[in-house]
Amino acid sequence: MELKNLNGHDINVYNMEGFVPRIVDAAYLKELGVETEPSQETLAGLIRGSKLFIQRLENGTVIPRPNLVLDQIDLNTQPEIHNYTGKCPTLTYEINPTIGCNVGCMYCLVTDGVHEQQLKTYTNYDKFVRKMLEDHLGEQHYYYFSPKTEALQEPTLQTGIAHKILREFVRHYELYPDSKARLFMATKAGDRQLRYEYEGESILDLFVQLKDRMQFNTSVSIMPHDFRCVIEPYAATIDERMAAVRLCQENGVMANSALIQPIVVPYLTEENIREFFGMLQSNGIINYKPEFLTLCMENLAMLGQILGYYDKRMERELYEYYIAPENADHRKQRGRTAPNRKSSIDYIKQMMSITDQMGMSISICYWVRQQLGISEEMIPIINRNGFQCLGYQSRLFQS
Repeated sequence: MELKNLNGHDINVYNMEGFVPRIVDAAYLKELGVETEPSQETLAGLIRGSKLFIQRLENGTVIPRPNLVLDQIDLNTQPEIHNYTGKCPTLTYEINPTIGCNVGCMYCLVTDGVHEQQLKTYTNYDKFVRKMLEDHLGEQHYYYFSPKTEALQEPTLQTGIAHKILREFVRHYELYPDSKARLFMATKAGDRQLRYEYEGESILDLFVQLKDRMQFNTSVSIMPHDFRCVIEPYAATIDERMAAVRLCQENGVMANSALIQPIVVPYLTEENIREFFGMLQSNGIINYKPEFLTLCMENLAMLGQILGYYDKRMERELYEYYIAPENADHRKQRGRTAPNRKSSIDYIKQMMSITDQMGMSISICYWVRQQLGISEEMIPIINRNGFQCLGYQSRLFQS
């Protein structure tokens, strides 16, 4: 099936004028002014990633190709529980109707930014969701649509499977009005995705039928605008994502928390922090979950060079935050490296200080609190606005 991309940007990784990929080795780092000396293992990863990046540029496989294979899921497949740390306070089942992602983020947590795999969507996934809802009837929990890929992307919209999944929740609540199952979405969708119709109904139409039973979390990043356009090639713009937030709010759908992912640390000046969170506040966001850019070294070599195309200082600082030998064990889910602990703590405190003045609360998961040594007094699991870890709104279960 050939897909029609709903989003795209004027600039992409293939048309950056004058960009020539390099091998990020010791000589390159020295030329850039990087003072930190990485381990041989880290350096090997950077070199390997550089060569893969060059190869993928030549082959035209850096970002997804709009081709989709249709398949069916075995309805007896066991649902996945979304709990990377083993300490998540909210029971959450995953909804993953698509393998791969057409948005094509080059920092993707699931694929390490590699988008050479074939996109595949399960056309009977709505039946799988119906079975999950029936099998777990009576439990108080969330369904997360979708942690491993974008929920509202071309494969799920143009096949109608996103609409069909939402209809299963509508049907479920009609049959079981006291059900404590709740729907959670963290998505880069913009207003055009919410207005996308299938068989006469838009995504927003279905959201309205699910209000008081679902939570819409916009997912936005903190990074330079042009850099974002390149490394999120088929994502909605930030303005479009805020328009989606407002659409939800105007129609009574809970949309007041945001997943801030990824945060590119060299871009975090006080001015940029205030401007970004001021924009969220002006769009009714009262809670956020910050996630710093995490990556493998192969991924860092690609993203570093693209960032350097716009700002060599930020490229140098990006490497400094990640490649120190003493930072090698600062890993997040799937073994991806996070920026050094001291900077992470300092920037979280700075964001907290600024956003507290705006009346915003912050959600930080158990794993991050452990890694950074953040105390219970500093960040309680359930904060003053009722959100948990990823930004789940626990008060939804009271409705």
